[in-house]
Amino acid sequence: QLQLVESGGGLVQPGGSLRLSCAASGFTLGTYAIGWFRQAPGKEREGVSCISSRGGDTKYVDSVKGRFTISRDNAKNTAYLQMNSLKPEDTAVYYCAVSRIQALWSMCLLTPRYDDWGQGTQVTVSS
Repeated sequence: QLQLVESGGGLVQPGGSLRLSCAASGFTLGTYAIGWFRQAPGKEREGVSCISSRGGDTKYVDSVKGRFTISRDNAKNTAYLQMNSLKPEDTAVYYCAVSRIQALWSMCLLTPRYDDWGQGTQVTVSS
């Protein structure tokens, strides 16, 4: 059974850092593109970052460029999202998801591309 489990969320002060992990089980993560998404209360889910199956291509939403870094370790069946210089507006539930679609990489942050999702981990940035 395919399963994605996010971890690493928590409460952090503005300017702080967190590293989210997305552990996959029941399938080989290395054949899928991975996306990180977030959803704040009262807002739609938005794409934050995505990485291709072998890690050669990445993409970020403009609001996190230069602060967040997506990566993956296919040998560990795990993906990561390193978040630095966190801001209060980064507060949200963060989800990882996997997609079989590798084409049209410019559109990799669109939620309909993704087939399976984790349950999410809460990130709160507050002083």
